[in-house]
Amino acid sequence: MRKVLAVAMKELRQIRRDRRSLLILLFVPAFFLLVYGYALNFDIRNIRLAVQDDDRSSASREVISAFVNSGYFDLVATIVDGHDVTGILNRGDARAVLVIPARFGADAASGRLTSLQILINGDNANTATTVMGYAVGLVSAISARYEVQARIGSPRGPLLTLEPRVWYNPELRSTLFLVPGLIAYIAMLTAVVSTSLSVVREKEAGTMEQIRMSPIGAPAYVVGKTAPYFVISLLSSMGIVGVSMLLFDLPVRGSWLALFGCVSLFLVGALAFGVLISTIAPSQQVAFQIALLTSFLPTFMLSGFIFPISSMPAFLQAITHVVPARYFLVILRGLLLKGVELRLLWVDVASLALFSVVTLALASIRLKREWV
Repeated sequence: MRKVLAVAMKELRQIRRDRRSLLILLFVPAFFLLVYGYALNFDIRNIRLAVQDDDRSSASREVISAFVNSGYFDLVATIVDGHDVTGILNRGDARAVLVIPARFGADAASGRLTSLQILINGDNANTATTVMGYAVGLVSAISARYEVQARIGSPRGPLLTLEPRVWYNPELRSTLFLVPGLIAYIAMLTAVVSTSLSVVREKEAGTMEQIRMSPIGAPAYVVGKTAPYFVISLLSSMGIVGVSMLLFDLPVRGSWLALFGCVSLFLVGALAFGVLISTIAPSQQVAFQIALLTSFLPTFMLSGFIFPISSMPAFLQAITHVVPARYFLVILRGLLLKGVELRLLWVDVASLALFSVVTLALASIRLKREWV
């Protein structure tokens, strides 16, 4: 234990002198959280809408008001007799054009079938799909209102009604979906990069030879080397949770103690993985590149942070099982958004524990080989 503390104190002094490491551990997480938290947002608002109203009735004006008052669409242009519809879409002046046919109000009031048309710029398929969904939902609500009005005097109401209820994120805010992934992404990246550079720095400075000659084993050296970074990374990660609660209204519905323990477990594996990289890399530059490649891309692409794992090809789904952020993300969303008990997440917790044990063992074995 005394040897571990000696290594940890030495590393703390090195961190205090190394401004780059402090920058990575303290400034970069806050910067990533602000940039990605505000920039990555799948909620599409302020869609530029042009309207061609060939009816010019109170009913058509109600339809236009329904679109504008929904909060999704901004009315930017009014088209007369179909002129310049193509030009407005080509120039990007509007993302969608709503066409209301003549006699729309009369047909709707009398219960006759009628239709609206919306022309959508499809150059961005994801945006176009979202815009189409918004439009279909609004038109369905308008249609239901006219159906009820057509039954006035009849004792029967609608034969079938649908009342959707969304659990855990009733407003469907993409921020609540993204922030847990950001926490995993930032924690993984900073922890791996910081420790991967620290050991390689010893090699480049020539102090590794002195450490080999000292009466300290590889396991004790790994623990002592990662302990300061563990404390700093843990404080940084929990600080990210606190900032997310203030800036993005992130709820913490589960146990804080369970959250603290799972974050600690994830960081242990990430820090050990950084040490493992440092035993392979010959220089800080190479260590930094390997750390980015092995932590940034898998966490961002293969953890379910952005892209659903179920939508990936089968061979990629198999690869995601070795990505620790996959399990950590399930735990975070369960504790933060759902408030589930930790015993229901035991598979993911066990997977994180296995990752931590394996990476610690591999890092110790690699360092022990260099010790000889």
